Amino acid sequence: MPAKEKQKGSFLRISAAAAAAGVTRQTVEYYIMIGLIEPRRDPNRRGRFFDAALVKRVKLIRKLNNSGYTLRDIRDIYFKRK
Repeated sequence: MPAKEKQKGSFLRISAAAAAAGVTRQTVEYYIMIGLIEPRRDPNRRGRFFDAALVKRVKLIRKLNNSGYTLRDIRDIYFKRK
């Protein structure tokens, strides 16, 4: 595994998280861009980090999208920010 892809504690870098969720890196970046997920940032290091809960959320988003929900529906119904 290249250094960029290594785990940081129980966190994954974006490419490793995408692979674990069964999607592309571009898919994860798009989900971030439209507000479906929000990775953690480490102030001491560069980059975004994903925990198991975010990987699980990406899988759920993908499953809902494949079931016919639009990404807008998923964001508005399931992940509305409080």
